[in-house]
Amino acid sequence: MQKLTAEWVKKAEGDYRVALVLSRGSEPFHDQICFHCQQCGEKYLKALLQELGLPVPRTHGLVALRNLLLEHHPSLANLRRGLEFLSRFAVGPRYPMFQAKKRQAVSAVRWANRVREECRTLLGVRSPRGKSN
Repeated sequence: MQKLTAEWVKKAEGDYRVALVLSRGSEPFHDQICFHCQQCGEKYLKALLQELGLPVPRTHGLVALRNLLLEHHPSLANLRRGLEFLSRFAVGPRYPMFQAKKRQAVSAVRWANRVREECRTLLGVRSPRGKSN
């Protein structure tokens, strides 16, 4: 794995871990959970682009990133619905007048994990022993 790809993966894992910690806590940090789940997906897709030697665009659009990868990784086609869902959390949670619901946060964690697992598989990244998430 390229060094820069590994850095994308490390950043993505950080976002995923933050989302998990917040989702397991007693505080209702639904906006933050959703935002970090979107960021996790975005960074994993960018890791795939980096590893393939393709340009990594400055976009938060997860479906657009997926579309750039489909030729090389057709298995990403199955993630369209989840990527569309997660994309809505790229900007909204950072501003007033946006309130994510608990059910959205739960779904965001679930979709982030699906994206994460697929990307890790494609990158050949294994989870540490005893840790599935």
